[in-house]
Amino acid sequence: MRRDQRRRLTVLSVIVITAFIVTRSSFYKIFPIRMFIHRAGLQAENSQFLLEGKPIMILGGSMHYFRVPHAQWKDRMLKMKACGLNTLTTYVPWNLHEPRRGKFDFSGNLNLRRFLDMADEVGLWVILRPGPYICSEWDLGGLPSWLLRDKNMQLRTTYSGFTEATEAFFDELIPKVTWHQYSRGGPIIAVQVENEYGSYAKDANYMEFIKTALVRRGIEELLLTSDNKDGLSSGTVEGVLATINFQKIEPILFSYLDSIQNNKPVLVMEYWTGWFDHWGGDHHVFDVDQMMTTVSEVLKKGASINLYMFHGGTNFGFMSGALHFHEYRSDVTSYDYDAPLSEAGDYTSKYYKLRDLLSKFHVDPLPPVPPLIPKATYGAVELKRCISLWDVLISTGEPSRSEEPINMENLPVNDGNGQSYGYTLYEAVIYGGGKFHTNGNVRDRAQVFVSTQSVGSVDYKNQELNIPEVPGYRKLQILVENCGRVNYGNRLNEQRKGKDTYS
Repeated sequence: MRRDQRRRLTVLSVIVITAFIVTRSSFYKIFPIRMFIHRAGLQAENSQFLLEGKPIMILGGSMHYFRVPHAQWKDRMLKMKACGLNTLTTYVPWNLHEPRRGKFDFSGNLNLRRFLDMADEVGLWVILRPGPYICSEWDLGGLPSWLLRDKNMQLRTTYSGFTEATEAFFDELIPKVTWHQYSRGGPIIAVQVENEYGSYAKDANYMEFIKTALVRRGIEELLLTSDNKDGLSSGTVEGVLATINFQKIEPILFSYLDSIQNNKPVLVMEYWTGWFDHWGGDHHVFDVDQMMTTVSEVLKKGASINLYMFHGGTNFGFMSGALHFHEYRSDVTSYDYDAPLSEAGDYTSKYYKLRDLLSKFHVDPLPPVPPLIPKATYGAVELKRCISLWDVLISTGEPSRSEEPINMENLPVNDGNGQSYGYTLYEAVIYGGGKFHTNGNVRDRAQVFVSTQSVGSVDYKNQELNIPEVPGYRKLQILVENCGRVNYGNRLNEQRKGKDTYS
């Protein structure tokens, strides 16, 4: 008997030591433990979601890793969990991950793997929305600006220039997330095919192309589409669950969705908890009681829901997009969205009312609300020293020369990828003065100078400017500001910035 005990202890010791070595060695990094796990993933059967064969309700919230400093990811996730959410949804911004063609960045605030691991540690499932187009009030809907170097580019279609670039991006992205799928031991329970394509729908073969591109690279979780009511009829694809986006429930909304896919569970992929803001407009505020009434109604119907946004965060740098329907409107840097968690990660009345409601859908008590992160007041910033544009030009290198204006995307800079954001200065020699007219090809706003002296500005609304008549030759200088590429609608292919001779 003692010999059997010693044998069992020896075997147990070997198992423990082996597990320790595997988890601490490079072997673990090359062959993660989760690769040996296989679980029954999310299924959409008989009007309900099943996970591991058991009915579940998705209580989700959107938070985008690229809009939140990575040091604050876990804080926001814990606050989601404490509010009663069980699922996190995030987009993937192609333009940040591949700022130059073939040069990829998944480090720091773009470390998607770390973000997914953290969600798993906190106990949140993940719905991944990898695009390639994401909308999201993000510059060009997340598509990289270098795509527009091709004057024939047709974004979000099966045009070869777009599909080849998409395939190359997915070749880099998808292998980084396949091992984070639920069936392989990770948190990803579903993956979205493109985004709101029914509102664009320029190519009947495009959605099948994206679906195939994901599946062929190892995506095996439940596939979803996401559209508003008007886009449902043309945004779906065979074998993919359609989901709905709205802020207000129309009487026939769910029955209309059921007519498209009978006997399937309902997921409100985007319930808009607020709205985004544009420069010159008021901050959007959506009434908390209206929000709660709609969320309660959705849950009473037995439907699942994702709150867009639960925590909005910030459009850092030049990344905020724009809308252009009747007129061009550039989005602001803040993406607060009047969400349940503010841009700074603070609790709002929406948060507490949602927590009270969602607690009723959990058997166990919700975790305690995490304390707020301490903040400091920095006071006013006094500008004590500055340098003029004209003095700094000497440090920018030799200018590019051309007989015709070149748009930002086609400038011979950035290793052949053009200029993505910011300002471009165009110069020409003129004689005398007269009327300066943009012909609509200044994108989006320009300050006009004559021999370094300001003479005014032009933009979408004001396209003419009188330049004082002075005998002799002078230098005309046009400083064009890219205020953000349109992220939604049918104008995506017209988003070349700077001063353009074609759109």
